[in-house]
Order: sequence, then C-alpha cells, then structure tokens
Amino acid sequence: MRPERCVVAVDGPSGSGKSTVSRRLATAIDGIYLDTGAMYRAITWAVLQSGADLSDVDTVVKIAMETDLSIGTDPQAPHFEANGVDVDAAIRGPEVTGAVSAVAAIPQVRAMLVQFQQDIISGAPRIVVEGRDIASVVAPNADLKVYLTASAAARAQRRSAEDATDVVATEADLARRDQLDSSRAADPLRQASDATTLDTTGMGIDEVVTQLLSMLNSKVSP
Repeated sequence: MRPERCVVAVDGPSGSGKSTVSRRLATAIDGIYLDTGAMYRAITWAVLQSGADLSDVDTVVKIAMETDLSIGTDPQAPHFEANGVDVDAAIRGPEVTGAVSAVAAIPQVRAMLVQFQQDIISGAPRIVVEGRDIASVVAPNADLKVYLTASAAARAQRRSAEDATDVVATEADLARRDQLDSSRAADPLRQASDATTLDTTGMGIDEVVTQLLSMLNSKVSP
C-alpha cells in the first residue's frame, strides 16, 4: 500500500544503483523522482558551454545563478533542460562527468541547488530523492534514509555496461570521483548516522526495490 505522504532519501556513490532503484521505487509508490546529481551536471554543462575556467569560482557561481533549470520529475521519463536546451544526453557525456565534481564542490552552487531541491520536496506528497547528501543535508527529516553501496567491481561493471566503456577505466574514474566527493569541504558524500546501509552487490533491481518498499511501509502508515 502506498503512503499518503513520504520522503525517501537515497544516497550512495556512483554505480550503486541509486537511479534505477529510485525511479522504480517512486513508480511503485505513485510518487515523483528527483535526481539531484543531474542538477549539478546540468549546471556543469552550462559552465562548460560558456567556456569558463572551472577554477574561476566567482564566474562559475555567476553562471550557476543565471542558468534556468527545468526539471521533470516523472520517474518514467525524467527530463532536464538548461536555458531551454534539452541536456538529457549531454550531461551524461565524459566532458561533464569529468568536471561535475569540481563544480559540485563549490559551496555557493550547492547552497543554491539544495534550496531548489528542498522547494521541490516540500511541494510533493510522495517523492524519492537520490544523490550524495540527501539524508544528511537536503532532506534530514526524510521518512526513509537509505545508503546504497556495492563492491567497486560491481559498480564499475554496471556503469561500464551503461556507458559502453572499459571496466578498468571506469573503476578508476569511479574511485577518482569517490575521493573528490568524499573529501570536499561542502556537503561531502557520507552516510547519515540514521540511514540504513544496503549493499546491492549481487542483488537484482526488483529485489532491492522490494526490500526498500518493506522498509518504507514499516516506517510510514498508508
């Protein structure tokens, strides 16, 4: 049974299954889905399009503030536009992937997007939000907080299958991003103290979603 209202926070590193699981879970509860990582990617795309130097923080912040983000929260068809441009494919490309951790580490960019994310959450009866700082920063009062993880090999295998890239190179890139995201000063990737860890290594998507639904139902009255 679906709850009348709920916020589900799903955190974890790249390749842990956050996106697929979160979308399936949102569909199962007839809720909406918010991919916060895509928001940072969309801003990064705008910065790269401008030709700005990523080390020029003031310029990056100015571009972020001026970028018009349009966010589709349908879990069946999430969609992003930046300044009127469809960026669904572009934000998943290697250029944005290589630069997004640097942009996401800027406190002013994070503060702006966190406020945006919280506004979306406050207006939704049922929502699944995925990212790296959801349970600890964006939605600390979420009804269910989950930290998804998986072995480095499993994460690399999943991501390389999605991107048709070399597994070894993918594993190295994931390790690089983990280090950057975990060590940044502003809202680093970390597990909230009251989040439940779920290791998805060897688990199928349906199995993970079923387990999360059971956890959610135990916390929220239908």
